[in-house]
Amino acid sequence: MTLTQAFDELVTANRILAREGVVDSFGHVSIRHPDRADRYLLSRARAPECIELGDVMEFALDGTPIDPAGRKPYAERFIHGAVYEMRADVRAVVHHHSPSVIPFSVTRVSLSPLLHMCAGIGIDVPTWDSRASFGDTNLLVTTMDMARNLASALGDRPAILMRGHGAVVAGASLREVVFNSIYLQLNADLQLKARALGDATFLSAGEVAAVLRTRSSFTFERAWEFWSRRAGRPYDERPMEGPLAGT
Repeated sequence: MTLTQAFDELVTANRILAREGVVDSFGHVSIRHPDRADRYLLSRARAPECIELGDVMEFALDGTPIDPAGRKPYAERFIHGAVYEMRADVRAVVHHHSPSVIPFSVTRVSLSPLLHMCAGIGIDVPTWDSRASFGDTNLLVTTMDMARNLASALGDRPAILMRGHGAVVAGASLREVVFNSIYLQLNADLQLKARALGDATFLSAGEVAAVLRTRSSFTFERAWEFWSRRAGRPYDERPMEGPLAGT
């Protein structure tokens, strides 16, 4: 992927997440710099639905803008840098405040996959509580110390909730992290509905592993094309490999 393509894809990712209701005026998505592992790309502080190519900025892993040109960065950009710093496998990160996931961040009920398409969220999504290490704050992750603490709690998982705040999703590609962010929200919605009917049956560790073994670029491309067109963005077709996922 070229730097130009990365900029364009990041705009599309923002528009998709807004169109699918994962983000509203707030929340953000980043991608690791395609040529420099020690940098990442993230928009200036702007609502995801409104982001254009000129809004995308380059950052060092500690959150320092490389060429701000008068653009105001997100206060919580440190989340992205800390995850990239800790995990070489991560190529993209989403931070969102989806209302669907908030109930699971403030109760003892674990968010777990119950639909095969949601297997990518992991067996059990943990919750990070900023108060445990930093006391009473405004719950925003505005320093590298807080962000590193959050990234450490995330570990090698694909997602983590933030108590009374939202979630962080990390992935090996921009398409994967957008896919898992959307299905994290869907799983939360379905789990709340299922609990109203009774005890839910969740996917087993073996079922999650089986789903992920058959998941390939085809899965993400098929979804990305659909979501791109719904968001009014052009679709940059890529080779689709591997077995079909879903129905």
